[in-house]
Amino acid sequence: MQILDAAATRAALPFERLIQALKALFAAGCTVPQRHVHEVDAPGGGRFTSLIMPAWLEGRYYGIKTVNVAPGNATRGLPGLHATYVLYDGVTGAPLALIDGDQITTRRTAAASALAASWLARADARHLLVVGTGQVARLLPDAYRAVRPIERITVWARSPVQAESLAGELGRRGFAAEATRDLATAAGEADIVSCATLATTPLIEGRWLRPGSHLDLIGSFTPAMREADDDCFAGAALYVDTEEALRKSGDLLGPMSRGVLAAGDVRGTLTGLARGEALGRRSPLERTVFKSVGTALEDLAAAILVFEGQPAGG
Repeated sequence: MQILDAAATRAALPFERLIQALKALFAAGCTVPQRHVHEVDAPGGGRFTSLIMPAWLEGRYYGIKTVNVAPGNATRGLPGLHATYVLYDGVTGAPLALIDGDQITTRRTAAASALAASWLARADARHLLVVGTGQVARLLPDAYRAVRPIERITVWARSPVQAESLAGELGRRGFAAEATRDLATAAGEADIVSCATLATTPLIEGRWLRPGSHLDLIGSFTPAMREADDDCFAGAALYVDTEEALRKSGDLLGPMSRGVLAAGDVRGTLTGLARGEALGRRSPLERTVFKSVGTALEDLAAAILVFEGQPAGG
């Protein structure tokens, strides 16, 4: 069994290749059972949540991602989330590789947003607004540049210091980047607005967004979380990564409960887009929204790409 650490995993997942790997597996399909969620008690009354996410490609590969979320780790000076991925032979069940799950998760998440934008963002989209400064947010400029001619990056975060820090990091990586404290103006100027936060109240207001823009919502993977207000969806073409988003995301559950949108308003999923069963952007002035919550299919696609990219016998 190969053991691939964070550096090796990251090196094996350049966005150009990862985006294409996601597109291919969404088109082909694979088996994705419902994820398991377990509460694991710890001494002293603490606990952590463990998510177990399996997926398999019949006759080829079987993979399981385990994600452990421990909010109490902040007091221990440790990250609150740890993830691993184990890839197995799809026929014999023999373990093939143990892969860094954090790198798989963050990179496939950014890649899925870029894949959606390849159908939904205007072909001439050049200005990206990144909302958030976490690990996924830091990857979004590179992911989007793989599918659109991004020239300008604006960064907003609740902490201006963190926004300035990320803008500086992006500048050192060769991007024309700047931080802003005026989210409304930045959202109104951007071609693509991509949110990767843990917000529980809306950050983006639909009245700020201009015609022809694309809104990418990555956070809000629970009913209690929201990044966009109801107006973001009014008059917009809505797409989701999978139909599970309609059951999990507060960004969608809230507007649905108020009659702002219905499940039937979703124009397509990544599977439908990849198979050509759903149409993407229909006009330059159309406003599009993509809501993702993640799927084990993406993890499997990334893990296969990492494994098959290793030297034979490595």
